[in-house]
Amino acid sequence: MRTLVSPSLLAADFLHLGHEIDMINRSDADWLHLDVMDGIFVPNISFGFPILEAVGKVCKKPLDVHFMIEQPERYIQQTAKLGAMMMNVHYEACRHLHRAIHEIHLTGMKAGVTLNPSTPVWILEDIIRDIDMVLIMSVNPGFGGQQFIEHTIEKVTQLRELIERTGSNALIEVDGGVQADTAPRLVKAGVNVLVSGSYVFKSADPLATIRELKSLDK
Repeated sequence: MRTLVSPSLLAADFLHLGHEIDMINRSDADWLHLDVMDGIFVPNISFGFPILEAVGKVCKKPLDVHFMIEQPERYIQQTAKLGAMMMNVHYEACRHLHRAIHEIHLTGMKAGVTLNPSTPVWILEDIIRDIDMVLIMSVNPGFGGQQFIEHTIEKVTQLRELIERTGSNALIEVDGGVQADTAPRLVKAGVNVLVSGSYVFKSADPLATIRELKSLDK
């Protein structure tokens, strides 16, 4: 399977958001990753539905929406109305995860489950067959530009083994510190989708950087 790339809008220049979205539309990116933070589940606030709705109207790429908030299931219907392709919720934020996944699927969206760095992959054993993607955080969620957590490589390997053993079709996505030295190792370990923020948006040539990440086929 070819490597998918989902640039993270969190690292974009918000004074020129239209220009940034236009770049994404022209790029080889597969999805656009949108990080929603509430200042409670994570120690930061990013953007909410006014920005999501504005982006959704002009972005031609599928929206990969990652909720770093408490009780994300409150916003399933609102997210579906955006036309989002994927709704990512944190395992640590959903008390009734199976129900949330079921409700996401009922809207026609794909369901992703995100794991913080301290959450082991085996905890998904009873739910892995029901989800479309697992997002492994390779930094502590809440801020962009953090240093990559090396244990993530081993964690991806463990998750790949769980997926294959259970017959799940879930994709593996990684977010945090994805750049030239970490991306090839992640793909080799079994990652399907690379989320990259600063490495893409702060590069001299974002279009070329996205092409570079996509060239990392297994």
